[in-house]
Amino acid sequence: VYNDARAIERSVDKAMTSVLLHKAGVATPPAWAVEHADEARRILVREASGGHALVLKPMFGSQGKGLMRVGQVDGEWVPLPDLASVGGLAYLQRFVPPPATANTDGAGFDWRVLVIGGRAVAAMQRVSRHWIHNIAQGARSVPCVLTPALAGLAEAAARALEMDYAGVDLVPDASSRAGAQVIEVNGVAAWRGLQRVTGFDIAEAIVDDLIARRLGHAEDVMAQVCQI
Repeated sequence: VYNDARAIERSVDKAMTSVLLHKAGVATPPAWAVEHADEARRILVREASGGHALVLKPMFGSQGKGLMRVGQVDGEWVPLPDLASVGGLAYLQRFVPPPATANTDGAGFDWRVLVIGGRAVAAMQRVSRHWIHNIAQGARSVPCVLTPALAGLAEAAARALEMDYAGVDLVPDASSRAGAQVIEVNGVAAWRGLQRVTGFDIAEAIVDDLIARRLGHAEDVMAQVCQI
């Protein structure tokens, strides 16, 4: 296991991820985790009065499955579903609207930044006409420049969760100092889509970091293997 089991637990639990990101001062949307439907509805109404929609996510989930926007969505009211359909828990995260785009097809995007050994090493845009931008949900991988701002934000997110390896998802947000906000930190991140659009050898970087930091210097380990 590459990441420590506790680190994986911190990233799998979306409520814990939000708590740790906020505590570390990492730009991330406001989020709430509640057990009672009445409380969730009050949050929904309060956020709607401020012009915000919310994203209802499974507390434990991945690949963009089970996500839905609730509250004031595109001028229509979308009510909260029965909480039994999401395991009796409501994890609600403020929806960050996409920036105005010049794309004629109406496609939007977010970023996936890969952090290995505390350092951001590669990035891509995940582009889709749908508001969910996961590759598993049909988004396409597009190469992009890993800017210092994106790298710094992703590294801060991985550091907040004490992760050796992380796939950090960010959405563009002009109101944020870094120009983006972190929406999720993945402790067992897939990187097939990212590898398709970057010449950086992700597998090699992961293995080198794992060997170097878990077993000592990579060169020493390889020398021992050769002697055997």
